[in-house]
Amino acid sequence: MNIKRIVTHLLATRRQVRRAFPRSTLITIEKAIKASETAHVGEIRFAVEGALDGVPLFEGQSARERAIEVFSKLRVWDTQYNNGLLIYVLLADRAVEIVADRGIDAKVSSQEWNKICQQMETAFRQSNYEGGVLSGVQAVTQHLVAHFPAYGHNGNELPDKPVLL
Repeated sequence: MNIKRIVTHLLATRRQVRRAFPRSTLITIEKAIKASETAHVGEIRFAVEGALDGVPLFEGQSARERAIEVFSKLRVWDTQYNNGLLIYVLLADRAVEIVADRGIDAKVSSQEWNKICQQMETAFRQSNYEGGVLSGVQAVTQHLVAHFPAYGHNGNELPDKPVLL
């Protein structure tokens, strides 16, 4: 049991999330996702959570484990070509996780996703949340364009609007 982590999560507030991701930033992120999805057939979701609480926190749930739960909860896996991707931020840990559906996962290595996560986390340590997410979306876009380029009508299967958990 990591007492310091527990305290950090228990003291995290919704206000901290809103300060890091104000409405204007969320709108900018949504626009970046919309623009990204015109260049490929992948589906990007972005979710940010201030902190864990309850049993998951006390049992030491990792950001990765929570990201996989959120991936399922938001039904990111529910796309025609198995090409959904979640960028998940756990603000209390300043952790970023990318979870890709099997269609994408077969084409892009976890090392590539980890590199993007690390770049975003570096920006977050400098309190550059908007810039960190936008650069992350851009990096994800490069991979999706390479492996899932747009063709013909590109339907939007998942909402582009960021989710605050």
